[in-house]
Amino acid sequence: MPVVVTWDHIHLRSPDPETTAAWLRDILGGEIVRAPGRIDVNLGGARIFIAPLEGESAVNPPPPHPHQGLDHFGLTVKDIDAVAAEIKAKGVAFTREPTTIRPGVRICFIRGPEGISIELLERDKKYT
Repeated sequence: MPVVVTWDHIHLRSPDPETTAAWLRDILGGEIVRAPGRIDVNLGGARIFIAPLEGESAVNPPPPHPHQGLDHFGLTVKDIDAVAAEIKAKGVAFTREPTTIRPGVRICFIRGPEGISIELLERDKKYT
């Protein structure tokens, strides 16, 4: 019998979980959910847990892009050009402007909190 999985969460570490959560809400439309001692964001059907950096425990800075291992996460949007214009007006940094990578697929990459790379993509269903 094959293993069956479903997504549960993405876990981020941040020196300022409140600011990270607010960015995900204000820029990408996430919903902040608070629980004792933690802050989560519901975003596009997935949960993002945002953990604080604790005490003196050392953490490494985010690696430069591209790098080995988890590179980015992708989110589907409708009308990528309008979304890009809206979030650019909010000061979001783009590491790749909206571009068509093949017929029916347009993408862009933005720099999120703590240097995370987020891909936004729009798929035209007539090409799938």
